Amino acid sequence: MKKVLIDGNSLTIEDVVNVSRNGHQVELTKQALSKVKVARDLVDNLVDNEKISYGITTGFGKFSDIAISKDDAKQLQRNLIISHACGVGEPLDEDIVRAIMLLRVNALSKGHSGIRIETLQTLVEMINKGVHPIIPEKGSLGASGDLAPLSHMVLTMIGEGEATYNGERLSSKDAMQRAGINVLEYLSSKEGLALINGTQVMTAVGLLTVHDSINLLKTADIAFGLTMEALNGITCAMDEKVHSVRPHKGQINTAKNILDILSGSEMVTKQGDMRVQDAYSLRCSPQIHGASKDAIEYVKNKINIEINSVTDNPIIFPDVEQVISGGNFHGQPMALSFDFLGIALSEIANISERRLEKLVNPALSHGLPAFLVNKGGLNSGFMIVQYSAASLVSENKVLAHPASVDSIPSSANQEDHVSMGTIAARKAREIMENARKVLSMEILGAVQAIDLRGKKALGVGTEAAYKVVREHTPFVDKDRVMYKDINISEDIIKQNLLVNAVEKALGSNLLVDEEALAESTI
Repeated sequence: MKKVLIDGNSLTIEDVVNVSRNGHQVELTKQALSKVKVARDLVDNLVDNEKISYGITTGFGKFSDIAISKDDAKQLQRNLIISHACGVGEPLDEDIVRAIMLLRVNALSKGHSGIRIETLQTLVEMINKGVHPIIPEKGSLGASGDLAPLSHMVLTMIGEGEATYNGERLSSKDAMQRAGINVLEYLSSKEGLALINGTQVMTAVGLLTVHDSINLLKTADIAFGLTMEALNGITCAMDEKVHSVRPHKGQINTAKNILDILSGSEMVTKQGDMRVQDAYSLRCSPQIHGASKDAIEYVKNKINIEINSVTDNPIIFPDVEQVISGGNFHGQPMALSFDFLGIALSEIANISERRLEKLVNPALSHGLPAFLVNKGGLNSGFMIVQYSAASLVSENKVLAHPASVDSIPSSANQEDHVSMGTIAARKAREIMENARKVLSMEILGAVQAIDLRGKKALGVGTEAAYKVVREHTPFVDKDRVMYKDINISEDIIKQNLLVNAVEKALGSNLLVDEEALAESTI
């Protein structure tokens, strides 16, 4: 079984995906264990000497001025967890829960949180043996960390709440017992706070969304290429010279992708062959796709920082024997990033729907039959496919409103500005899923249009993509139940069949972000 070694400093997005989705095991390094022990020793010293330190010998939030005795320290930590487990809504998916646990393990392994080794090892065992706490998706303000959802994670560690094991939903005690993991008899001083004071829920949701978005942006380029074939698009707008004088990385990469995908095509045209220029939805796709790629690269870089950071409070500095109460739990860096991610993905759906409209509208499609079907009137063809795409795009416009511009005070105004970063991450994921559906509709429409146009030699990449689609969905010669085709087309994207086929045909990876190429497979 492959392992990911945890030292608190070198976790990658690819590591998180491998643990959360591919079953890789987790192991703490000796260096991490040593750092954790040193920090724990300092916490024990503070408690033994009853020195005032936030969250260790005091209450929390508005209760930070209330001293807690050594005798009450354990009860304080348990009370923190059971009182803060106020999440609501549907449970987060298991891959997200696994990512949350891994990210918390990595943060605690940095040796600035004061957790006991046995407590940390319990969380590692849960990952390795497949015990997944039921964590409701809603209830976090994204400042003081993801307090409510992370408390649900800790409930399972202490034998409270619910979890899944081998696909079955059980009480946490039963799940842990079946997996052969001992529940924690108690949480010692600082441990409850150390386990829940962090940004790991928002970061896990956003991280997996970014990872999936890399594949989605490659798919968007493929969909654009197929639509270029279907509409006899003009390739001159993709010329390297055009993009070299405005050298945004994503824009340059998209134009190159399209020319590679369309290499050898007999269906695309040059400037002046049929018309002088194309509509923006074709001509400006490199600029639009490229801007979203650059946005996602920015978000990816912020995630790489966050997953190897200390987001606890208070933070323990054993080398100088100091405990500082700060604000690293505040999710604003992630909140802004995930709002940006949602906007970037929304634009991918926006332009895809416009290309689909161009395919189905006889006033815009350069000679294709209305709604991409023969015997129009008797058949509606792709008419309502475009309706559905338009609905998703409009929904995305609502979802893309930034969560991070909102704040609401909590804890009697002690926590008077919050990030809403977890809402931003969840919205970005929903936008990504909507965008994937819209692209699946454009791809279906483009392949249908290619057949109606009278298929000639396609480009190297578009031919590979065309074959994958036609292996799973036949030509629409008359009306049929279309949602099945849409679902099949989306499954092709989710399973990465389209991207794999095109990259194999090209003999190279499609460009999104050079540093992310190794992480582009779902």
